[in-house]
Amino acid sequence: MIVEKTRKALEALFPQPEQEESSAEKIEPSEQEEAEQKEETPRQNGIIERDYSVHGYHLDVQVDPAQLYVAVKIIDELDYFIESITGVDWIKENQMEVIYDFSRYDFDLCRVVIRTRIDREDPKLPTITPIYAGANWHERETHDFFGIKFEGHPHLIPLLLPEDADFHPLLKDFKA
Repeated sequence: MIVEKTRKALEALFPQPEQEESSAEKIEPSEQEEAEQKEETPRQNGIIERDYSVHGYHLDVQVDPAQLYVAVKIIDELDYFIESITGVDWIKENQMEVIYDFSRYDFDLCRVVIRTRIDREDPKLPTITPIYAGANWHERETHDFFGIKFEGHPHLIPLLLPEDADFHPLLKDFKA
């Protein structure tokens, strides 16, 4: 199944330290425990398998900005296409999150979300246009609305805003 193949390929980004064998069973946290933990600490990088009927995607992957290009390359090699790129302004944490949605629907439906967080004061990520030429438009739109700079982008000019716009309307501190 493609979900399992994709998860295994992406696991290479998150090497696990060798653990001693133990006979103890691994106890999965409940959804309530996960929600409580989320409020206390930021999510750690890694892969979470999700219920597609609840979340709309199968794999939720969080990576460091330095891992983004490699993660997207893995997804491309598994024949996914890009659906969208968007941002989230986490103003209280002084961070921006960039979310990449990928899908494939040949024989096995599989949707993958790749997330990465960057500093809100210096929102920069590498462009993925060398891998997915179609990301060009999505990165330009995300730059317009959130001010995220995609380094190496071939033509990062405003897509929807006026050329002289010096504002980013989806930032939480934007005043119209």
